[in-house]
Amino acid sequence: MPTGHVMMAITLDGYVARKDHSLDWLMKQNTADEDHGFAGFLSNIDVIVMGSGSYRTVLGFDAWPYEKPVVVLSNSIANEDVPPELAEKVEIMNLSPQELVAEVDRRGWQRIYVDGGAIVQSFLKLGLINDFKLAIVPILLGDGIRLFGELPADIDLELTHTKSFPSGLVELRYKVV
Repeated sequence: MPTGHVMMAITLDGYVARKDHSLDWLMKQNTADEDHGFAGFLSNIDVIVMGSGSYRTVLGFDAWPYEKPVVVLSNSIANEDVPPELAEKVEIMNLSPQELVAEVDRRGWQRIYVDGGAIVQSFLKLGLINDFKLAIVPILLGDGIRLFGELPADIDLELTHTKSFPSGLVELRYKVV
């Protein structure tokens, strides 16, 4: 069965983006000389799954950052809305998380990078996240899109790794138990 993995930058107060999905707070951090392991993380991933908000944010970047296949879970956009230059890289699906995992399994993919606050929350509530690699950024936004929302029950985590960086960023890795 495919496994779900999260690698996300998060503010100290628990936000992954501003309400408008802006990441300006992240871009102004002085972390350019630090290797936070994103390339290594992606090298062990078969497919990236994100929501439409994250997809629209990434579309605003100077260049498309992913070589891996990207699946956007959305009921508001369609494959026809994907720019032609990304047609071989991005696929829009209107599936539940369980249906998506079954489709990923059918395609032979095993490791899913689950990206975006709402998508992470929906996968987590269904027990489809195996581990988290969180980069806690030393900033407080006070408002925005939370990584974690309400849960139907407690989810126990096991801390497997910590690392601090000169910028003040702290990496935490947790396994869902």
